[in-house]
Amino acid sequence: MRQRRCYAGVLTLVLTAACAAAAQTTPAFDELLKLLAARRHGHVTFTEVQRLAMLDRPLQSSGELLYEAPDRLEKRTLKPKAQTLILEHGVLTARRGRRTHVMELRDYPQVVPFVESIRATLAGDRAALERFFRVQFDGTLGAWTLLLVPVDATLAGAVKDIRIEGERDAIRTVEIRQSDGDRSLLSIGPEVRP
Repeated sequence: MRQRRCYAGVLTLVLTAACAAAAQTTPAFDELLKLLAARRHGHVTFTEVQRLAMLDRPLQSSGELLYEAPDRLEKRTLKPKAQTLILEHGVLTARRGRRTHVMELRDYPQVVPFVESIRATLAGDRAALERFFRVQFDGTLGAWTLLLVPVDATLAGAVKDIRIEGERDAIRTVEIRQSDGDRSLLSIGPEVRP
């Protein structure tokens, strides 16, 4: 009896893993990565809500996001206080008021997976996504979800998962759920016209 339960448990695990692997290689996922890789730039609005256990109410911010393939990301927070984060060629620059802070990502390996979750998704870079995360794709090109679960034990101790939702080549939301219960939701609005 115990052997049967054990066998059934192992079979369930193998089938679950096989289904997850099959989901990762669906034609829709491959097509999504091609669409994302073909997009060379973007300029959109955003709102972000961060829910932190240590605060009585959520932190809210809004602004603009800019992307230039393959690796330039800019987050211009306009409210509540102006701040700019620029990622380019592995260097993160933060500007707030007259202060500027520059950090080489190679010196902060714990930050790289967060950055790669967005950069690699925007670039349609499957290899980079799979280097840092177990990737689960669900949906169709018209409405899709990527669930990114850290493969590194240290990162998994801090981040439970990152859920990215979108339509065709447009990302609509990025939700980061931390292992301690804190979470943030970045909602991406329409394209900003020049």
